[in-house]
Amino acid sequence: MRRLLPEPAAIGVDPYEAYGDLPRLRLGMVMSADGSVTDAEGWTDGLGGAADFRVFRTLRALADGIVVGAGTVRTGRLGPARLRDDLRARRGGPPAPIVVVSRSLDLDWTLPLFTEAETPTIVVTTRTAESRVPGRLRVVAAGEDDVDLPAAVRALREDLGHEHLLCEGGPSLAAALIRASLVDELCLNIAPTLLGGARHTRLLEGLDAEVPLDPAALYLDEGVLFVRYRLRA
Repeated sequence: MRRLLPEPAAIGVDPYEAYGDLPRLRLGMVMSADGSVTDAEGWTDGLGGAADFRVFRTLRALADGIVVGAGTVRTGRLGPARLRDDLRARRGGPPAPIVVVSRSLDLDWTLPLFTEAETPTIVVTTRTAESRVPGRLRVVAAGEDDVDLPAAVRALREDLGHEHLLCEGGPSLAAALIRASLVDELCLNIAPTLLGGARHTRLLEGLDAEVPLDPAALYLDEGVLFVRYRLRA
């Protein structure tokens, strides 16, 4: 990985060190050069290749909690968080928990994400729905009938000790966190591909106002551009 901004680096950059200055809530997503966050198969795997996976794994290793939306879970392709041996050693412990945000709780509780996670998965839902979460899982109930995201994030930090959060989407949850002024940094990985006629899934869904961004850093690895944006208050 080469750093291009804020000033070019003469030697390769270690992603763990490059992303080590942790914000309170970081949004990490990958998209094609023409704006899709899913590949032709409707997932992210085919976009950024090995370079994207290296940063993806690094961001997870640095986080205290990995926040995802229910739609991502319903694909059935999201498994429990795992760590390679080298990242486990640098982290100094087991992987961060996956934190699933769901108002409806229309979820398959037999998925490995809920039954086989080394660090138990956490479910964020409403007080109305919390009784429907299996007893083996930890629940954060925030809001009566709709999930109160500021209250949920506060509970994850203050009650459970997950200070530094990484959100991996999907587009609706990412936009909701931005609308609530909870996101400090957007880590956007731009894959060197144009998907053309493939059905595009937008980076954000439901963002109804302009949000200024300040570019903080730019890296390049195997053709993938890694941009770090700070969100202005």
